[in-house]
Amino acid sequence: MQKILLISDTHSYLDTKLIKHIKNADEVWHAGDIGTYTICEEIQKHKPLKAVYGNIDGQDIRKTYPENLIFNCEKVKVLITHIGGYPNKYPSRVKNLLLEHTPNLFICGHSHILKVMYDKELNLLHINPGACGVHGFHNVKTVVRFDIDGTEIKNLAIIELGSRA
Repeated sequence: MQKILLISDTHSYLDTKLIKHIKNADEVWHAGDIGTYTICEEIQKHKPLKAVYGNIDGQDIRKTYPENLIFNCEKVKVLITHIGGYPNKYPSRVKNLLLEHTPNLFICGHSHILKVMYDKELNLLHINPGACGVHGFHNVKTVVRFDIDGTEIKNLAIIELGSRA
């Protein structure tokens, strides 16, 4: 079983309240708009990091992290990208990736809107953890925690880190 902490849209800000959640995870997955490479270094002091770059990320992050990340965690196939849309509203680039790779779990960020939805058409779970940085229009910083046990995604929890302001 793997304990995952899913974050996105840090925009160069790592909330100190997030550190305890990072320490309680086996891995941290970042869905883009990291901001500065020091965010990655700080997370990696505590746990392994899987990440994709977002639209605000510079060349240092883009050289290290891909636009799309496709991997297996236990027996769950995962696809992460930053700008991903939502079920029935995927950009064509993303829809093509989903059809080609057929993930069980699709993760994106960008919108700063926390959403967890099941896509019946593509038979996958879609998660956008919202934003945990202080830039953007969101009111509350959010992240998502869950476990992957074999083929199961379970114990999903939304963690609120407090007001963005």
